[in-house]
Amino acid sequence: MQQRHQNRELYFREQVQTCRLHYIPYVQSFIRITSQTRVLEIGCGEGGNLLPFAQAGCRVTGIDLATTRIEEARRFFCQAEAKGTFLAADILQYAPVTKETFDLILMHDVIEHIADKGQLLAAIKHLLSPGGLLFIAFPAWQMPFGGHQQICHHTLLAHLPFIHLLPRVAYRGLLRLAGEPQGGINELMNIRRTRTTIEQFEKLARQHYRIADRQLWFINPHYETKFHLYPRKLWKPLSRFPILRGFFSTSCWYLLK
Repeated sequence: MQQRHQNRELYFREQVQTCRLHYIPYVQSFIRITSQTRVLEIGCGEGGNLLPFAQAGCRVTGIDLATTRIEEARRFFCQAEAKGTFLAADILQYAPVTKETFDLILMHDVIEHIADKGQLLAAIKHLLSPGGLLFIAFPAWQMPFGGHQQICHHTLLAHLPFIHLLPRVAYRGLLRLAGEPQGGINELMNIRRTRTTIEQFEKLARQHYRIADRQLWFINPHYETKFHLYPRKLWKPLSRFPILRGFFSTSCWYLLK
C-alpha cells in the first residue's frame, strides 16, 4: 500500500496541489470562479480538492459517507484557517431534502465505486444551479491501475498493472494467495463489479446531461504531484477508438451541463 493511502495529511496536500494546478484552470475555461461561486464536492474525503476553492473565496461544501474523513476535513480546514461546510451523509438522501443548489459540483474518483450510476447522476442534476457545471473525473476501467490495486497491502500487487482485468475467480484467487485481508479483497472485488468504462459513462451521462467537454489523459495530472511526471493528454486520434482508448486513459475528465 502506498504511503499516501495511510498518511491522509500527505494525500490532502497532494489533492490541494493538483486542484490548484489543474482542476481550477480547467473548470475556469467554462465557468467564472468568484467569491459568489457555490461549490459542492461529492465524496470529498479530507477536502483537499475544496481548499483552493475556499481560499479563492468560494462557498464550499463537502459531503462524504465516511465520518472519519469528514472529521479530518474539518481539522485540515481549521489548520488552514479556511471556511467550509462538511457533512457526513449519503448524497442520495441529501439531494432530495436540501434546498441549496451549486454552481459547480465536483466528483473525483468516486463514480467508479457506485453501482447505480444512473440514479446518482439523476440525483445530482437537481443540485445544479441554472448554468451550473458538474465536473467528473475517473480512471478508465481498462487502464493499468483501473482496479485501484494500488491500495493492496502486498507491495508487489500494489505495483502490478492490469491484474484487475483477470477473470473474477483468478483475480480473487491471486488476492487471497498474496495474503490480502478479506476487507481489502471485498473492496477490490466491489470496484471490479462497479467498474466504469468511458463508453458506459458517456451513455449514462447523455441520459441526464449534455457533455460540455471531455479530456482524456495519458498521464494523469495528479501524477505530477504524486510521481513528478508531467501531465500528457491522450493522443486525439487514439481517443476516438472505443475500448482501446480505455487502456491508455489514466484519468477521464468530463464537464456536464
